[in-house]
Amino acid sequence: MIRVMLIDDEEDALDLLGILLGQIGSVQVAGRYINPLQAIEALSYTPVDAVFLDNQMPGMKGTEAARIIRGMFPHMPIVFTTAYAEYAVEAFEIQSTDYLLKPFTIERLQNAVARIKQSLSESVFQARQRASMTPTVKCLGGFQLVFPGVTNKGLTWKTKKERELCAFLIHYAGKTVNTASIIEAIWPGYDLNKAKTYLYTCLSYLRKSLAEHHIPIHITKADQGFGVILDGVTVDVIEFEQLLSSTLAEAEMDERFYDKMNQLYKGEYMEACDFGWATARQLGIKASYVRVLRKWCAYFQSQGNYTLAVDSMQNLLSLAPDSEIDGRELIKLHLKMGNRNEAHRVCLQLEQAVRLQLGAELEEETLRLIGQTKDKTERQAE
Repeated sequence: MIRVMLIDDEEDALDLLGILLGQIGSVQVAGRYINPLQAIEALSYTPVDAVFLDNQMPGMKGTEAARIIRGMFPHMPIVFTTAYAEYAVEAFEIQSTDYLLKPFTIERLQNAVARIKQSLSESVFQARQRASMTPTVKCLGGFQLVFPGVTNKGLTWKTKKERELCAFLIHYAGKTVNTASIIEAIWPGYDLNKAKTYLYTCLSYLRKSLAEHHIPIHITKADQGFGVILDGVTVDVIEFEQLLSSTLAEAEMDERFYDKMNQLYKGEYMEACDFGWATARQLGIKASYVRVLRKWCAYFQSQGNYTLAVDSMQNLLSLAPDSEIDGRELIKLHLKMGNRNEAHRVCLQLEQAVRLQLGAELEEETLRLIGQTKDKTERQAE
């Protein structure tokens, strides 16, 4: 089944073309428009495989519309349906898939549909090649779209707000966010009309950036708002959250998940991006990660694997350096392993973190443990 969009300023022509395509079968009309400008706007959020396009239309000729569509989607099959033969050369220059002169027969239309399918088949290999270059969305430790095989090579943004808009839509991937909520999150306090202009400008920049780099992130429009569909794009935070959830839910632990989890975590969600709308999720992920690391520590201790138990606690304290309960657990682990100096070092770091970050004194239980560590360290030195 291929999805097509029909553009013709005559309703009768649209009706006839729709009927004939229905008789051919395996073709779904995803949209029909008498206004080419509306059709072009719809293409930015309506996934289609091909466009059938009249040429003589008020406001914009079909060849002009085709050039815009070609700029948005370089490999989109375009079939002209027109009563004028003189535009065939220009259509050829635009690399149209076919040129149908009205009135055309169903057999001639079948031939055009076959050419579309052939064009789509030939593009499969190209699509696979592009897929091998599909970037990964990195949300942990910042935000960027990183291309594979190129160290730290990310998508270049035209403006900071284009980047933030992309991050915001990915933050709500799979959901539509109304325009007012987007503006309130990204342009708070701005004049509404100016903010709308900024939003539509950034949407235009973003769509063009995604199309130019063949990034399969599709912007959708519905219910007075916008959203994105991630067509096979990997988002690190989604994978990370799934690992956290499965680890907390599962009774049996798979150590491969521990390695994968730590490989994914490069820092806090949207770290240093100054995106206020990301704060709640950032805190939620951090809290879940802390709970998961505690579970891993208990598991590793039950398996007698104190090295990984220490590793999990060290990772946890890098997230929450002022957590006394976890600091005490790490100190005890080091003492159990005979790492007196490491235990003492953790004591000093914990004391500094609690006093500097919380402005508080250590709990009595922690002080007693520090005292034991100092005594043992001094005896060892003697």
